Amino acid sequence: MQELRVMLEGLEFSEVKTYIQSGNIVLKSSKEALEVEKVIKEGIAETFGYDVPVLARTVAQWEKAIANNPYSAVEEKQQYFTFLSAVPEIKSFAIDAKADTYEVIDDVVYVNAVGGYGKTKLTNNLFEKKLNVTATTRNLKTTLKLLTLAKEIN
Repeated sequence: MQELRVMLEGLEFSEVKTYIQSGNIVLKSSKEALEVEKVIKEGIAETFGYDVPVLARTVAQWEKAIANNPYSAVEEKQQYFTFLSAVPEIKSFAIDAKADTYEVIDDVVYVNAVGGYGKTKLTNNLFEKKLNVTATTRNLKTTLKLLTLAKEIN
């Protein structure tokens, strides 16, 4: 993560902070979110040789995602946010996910994984295939922590 931080600072991002070892980063930039995604994706490819998807969110987008959570009343460990690269045209599809449920609101899929995310069929791969977008999922705790870190630098 230190090498990633150094690379990002070299790309003229400031106040770069990482959170845990899963590629969660907050940073300060005057660029729009889509431009941030592009610059970081290209930087990772050039520096590390990896072609990885990159999704960027503003503080306002994080706040909106959290505010729109339809599962905020269920147990914290069941709440997951699948962030999408775009607002999908399809909002729902049939799947036997047992007691697990999901709801698509704008560019976020909210997942209520009753048995935990490790056991759900409602995965990034499923949403990417069904909704034709790139996806990344964070649990409620990580989502809230990233928002807190982002607010500290803005």
